[in-house]
Amino acid sequence: MLTFNTVLNDYFPKLEMYTLPLTRAHGENHPEVFDVRELFQTMNTKVKDSDKPDLDKEFKRLRKVTNNYELPTDACETYEAVYTMLSEADEAYYV
Repeated sequence: MLTFNTVLNDYFPKLEMYTLPLTRAHGENHPEVFDVRELFQTMNTKVKDSDKPDLDKEFKRLRKVTNNYELPTDACETYEAVYTMLSEADEAYYV
């Protein structure tokens, strides 16, 4: 299992890069990706501003808007990567 510190170092830079193109490619058919992007940006700001950020609200909201990180049938590799990284970040945060 990954530590949250590993997630921050390995996943957050990728999520910063991938979430914007995700909104462009899938936003029309999957408007929830705009919420995913916004929630991730909030989380990213919080982790930069604090050693122990409170991300509980953001992870709860992510689980809700993504239906527990369930991929749609038309998900591309980037979509899958974003949801996988967010799901693993969610798990690591609560360990």
